Amino acid sequence: MALNSVGYNRPRILIAGMHSGVGKSSITLALVAALRRRGLKVQTFKVGPDYLDPGHLAQVSGRPCYNLDGWMMTKNDVLQLFCRVSASADISLIEGVMGLFDGSSSESLCGSSAEIATWLHVPVALVVNSHGMARSIAALVKGYHEFEPQVKVTGVIANRCGSASHVDLLEKALASGGQPPLVGAVRRDSLPPLASRHLGLVSAPEQPLAEELVNQLADVAENQIDLDLFLNQARAARSLRWEDSSLPAKNPVQAEPPMLCRLAVAKDEAFLFYYADFFNLLKSLHCEPVFFSPLRDGALPVDVDGLYLGGGYPEVYAKQLAENVSMLRSVANFCQSGRPVYAECGGLIYLTRGIEQPQQKIPLVGVLPVWTRMLEKRKALGYVEVTLEKDSLFGGRGEVFRGHEFHYSELVESPAGKDGWKTVYQLKQNRSGTYHIEGYQKGNILASYVHLYLACRSKAVIRFMACMRTTSDRDSSE
Repeated sequence: MALNSVGYNRPRILIAGMHSGVGKSSITLALVAALRRRGLKVQTFKVGPDYLDPGHLAQVSGRPCYNLDGWMMTKNDVLQLFCRVSASADISLIEGVMGLFDGSSSESLCGSSAEIATWLHVPVALVVNSHGMARSIAALVKGYHEFEPQVKVTGVIANRCGSASHVDLLEKALASGGQPPLVGAVRRDSLPPLASRHLGLVSAPEQPLAEELVNQLADVAENQIDLDLFLNQARAARSLRWEDSSLPAKNPVQAEPPMLCRLAVAKDEAFLFYYADFFNLLKSLHCEPVFFSPLRDGALPVDVDGLYLGGGYPEVYAKQLAENVSMLRSVANFCQSGRPVYAECGGLIYLTRGIEQPQQKIPLVGVLPVWTRMLEKRKALGYVEVTLEKDSLFGGRGEVFRGHEFHYSELVESPAGKDGWKTVYQLKQNRSGTYHIEGYQKGNILASYVHLYLACRSKAVIRFMACMRTTSDRDSSE
């Protein structure tokens, strides 16, 4: 497919932190709310493989939030996604991950917010925890400002400030030290608290931000951040070019082609970890995602050709999931039909015999012939590289994919060798370089703890769709 070089020059800015826990999520939400209050269309993004912050950013912005990840995506993947979905917005806000320079490597920008900033020529607003600090803020900002010359820190948002005199000290310290200006000074305890769990916020489907809270966030940004200066810095972003590999535009009068297949997708409070651009890819390939709730619906949607059970918190809703016996039966019957089923992390848990809890065992679908147990400490967190050891739903033996793991549970035992189940993944942990075998497959069912990033892997998704169409054609002929 021919590539066309396309120019892009629209307002954009990245909100980064010196480290995790400085308040960048709350401040980003506050900025989005305040800019929308001014009548601007705000497109949001989140750096890294985070599923939680994007849900709240999508709610407050009124538009889907997309992930930008320099380890799982190529540079042009990031450029294409960013420029396409930002085209109809007045401004794009990117929330960073961890500290500005933290990513998949301690020796390079790979996977960091800083890498995304350089790829997109986007200015950086640096959030600093200023509690108990005065002139030292200039020394800290100087380090971040000069550490990587290609990363442009253009402003500072001081969080957890004290009195007006404290703000004055911070502002003068940055100015006298020749550092980027103070764009905002957010007073201590002025941001409303947001409910959290594990390493992030409680998800938006579980606990949407109340209108009153969103208004409080907007008030904080309006009163304690110089929004005009913030907008001017976003407008000063350098123009960039990207290679457009999209299909030629359709004739406006051309009829929409029919969907080739329909994919049932579990989506509710228990199953919510999905990348928004994956569904864009499905639709572009004429595969219709059909959402359903394992918590509330009595059965799978009718006339679907495949099933996708994403990640989430089935352990939190285990009792409700178990009580929905008709849905458990519907999913089990679908798994026995030969049509493709892909389950990751929470979806894998849902397919097991159930969850072992201290006082009881809660039964679930039972297709995967082992139990899951919850752990007090995190079992896995980080990027992984997946090499297929056998042909599978998304590729042939030897193909390599990227993804990540994040879970507080484990299988009581491996299902490999039980009732026809086999392992098909060789996982390489990005940080440690260690390998282990995972990815459980039986027929056209594939289950794993790994969240694969498939939104830029159209050939893999086309292979999955071909399996859906083949099995559906076979069923219809029988």
